[in-house]
Amino acid sequence: MYNILTEPLIRVDLSDGSREEASLPEVYAALMADRVEAFPALRPHQRHAWHAFLVQLGAMAVRESGLAEPPVDADEWRRIIRGLTPEWPDDEPWQLVVDDITEPAFMQPPASSEEREADYKTPVETADELDMLVTSKNHDVKSSVAIEASYDDVIFSLVTLQTSEGFGGAGNYGISRMNGGLGSRPAFSVTPSTRFGAHVRRDVAVLLERRDDLLGNSPAIDGGICLLWTEAWDGTKAEALLINALDPLYIESCRRIRIRREAGGRLSAIRATSKAARIEAKALNGVTGDPWTPVDPDGAKSLTLAGGGFTYKRTVDYLVQWNRPLLCEPTATEIQSSDKMQLVARAMVRGQGKTEGYYERTIPIRKSLGAAMMRRGGGTGEFGRIANGRIEDVGKIQRILSHAIQAFLARGEADNASPEQRTLARPWLNRLDEIVDARFFEDVQTELEAPAGQRGSIRNRWLRDSTTRSGVIEDANSLLEDAMGSLPCPAAFRYKARQSAESLFWGRLRSNNGLPGAFDDESEGD
Repeated sequence: MYNILTEPLIRVDLSDGSREEASLPEVYAALMADRVEAFPALRPHQRHAWHAFLVQLGAMAVRESGLAEPPVDADEWRRIIRGLTPEWPDDEPWQLVVDDITEPAFMQPPASSEEREADYKTPVETADELDMLVTSKNHDVKSSVAIEASYDDVIFSLVTLQTSEGFGGAGNYGISRMNGGLGSRPAFSVTPSTRFGAHVRRDVAVLLERRDDLLGNSPAIDGGICLLWTEAWDGTKAEALLINALDPLYIESCRRIRIRREAGGRLSAIRATSKAARIEAKALNGVTGDPWTPVDPDGAKSLTLAGGGFTYKRTVDYLVQWNRPLLCEPTATEIQSSDKMQLVARAMVRGQGKTEGYYERTIPIRKSLGAAMMRRGGGTGEFGRIANGRIEDVGKIQRILSHAIQAFLARGEADNASPEQRTLARPWLNRLDEIVDARFFEDVQTELEAPAGQRGSIRNRWLRDSTTRSGVIEDANSLLEDAMGSLPCPAAFRYKARQSAESLFWGRLRSNNGLPGAFDDESEGD
């Protein structure tokens, strides 16, 4: 019932301005033709889960069918997807509702016997309540509001829950592709476009082309289990699957869920707890060969994004120091092409019993950076040296700015600042980070592309352009003026405090311990 291979259950906004309801094979056909503008029911935090599902399923279906490349026709997509589940000629693994609990349903593992239906004691009334933590708690999005949910609301919630959820309390275990139950499943990939079709096509093509690399990065095996929701599961420890029984592109199903059709056609769900995680992977710390997830320099754990998201400082660290995932490496063909490329990073930040936000960042990639990123593993040579050099410069400016603001707050006594005054200076340092962040990667690539003899002058103009009165130092000076106009200081001390703060700011920057190179041309004054 509600077969996603044959029935139009997924709403799609197309490039001609129309909205259609499509089956999953028809979605693939539209993606291959790059006709998809949006999935109107898809929430931002569900983007990677849906993208990864489409890519993993598509790559496995193409590979298992023996085709040289993804098909463009919906009927052919239907045929090769069915080829992954030949044991079920009636398409049970692709139906949203299957009343027989001993048979799989879409993203819903079967039980070993009808008696196990008694395990499913917890009702789930709405699609958003079914979703992962971001909507199951009233933090970022209010829960249990999608009472009149459409079928694609349920589909997207199921995919997100089963492939992205972490630990949710006793009996509710998370996926294997994250470092711990409070981790996240971050995604880094290169794409010619953030359009759904271009991104899916590119990732599928790379996974097919680089199958050997995929196998080499993963403890999984060639020919292993592909779709975990087709495997019977009663939630016992003895049933926990070893990762070396799975295909490298395995699609997870971390919770025992069954969708039910109520009177009037509305869909709800029931769920059961389990005694152990579906996959025995705790010792792996998320290092499963996920082609989107970075791994730390020691290869010991996968990335868990911290609160605040993909700041420029963190993103440089991930690109330079961490082992980049397979899909975050431009291919030789992509580097040689004149087509523009982009790096897309996505992740949900999870905390103890709460969510701390969904983050997404897109970075245009020029050939210079793309070539640096082609090398396997961490380290990107000159890019890393330039980017980290700029980060050090910004840090130095921030320390001087903080000192100047503290001097103002201390009534001009630069060495008498208190911890509270240092705290009061922090918002202006954060604002400088935001200003730098907006153009950081563009500016770094400009320096990277320049001849070695010109890089110093380019860096100095970025710091302080005396002609245009711009640069990071000028931005910091503007923030200092703003801080002195906003923060409290008795009128009797304000003049002295301003003079002391400004003198300290410019004096430290010009000193040998500051950034004297930015002041080589003093003809314009300050």
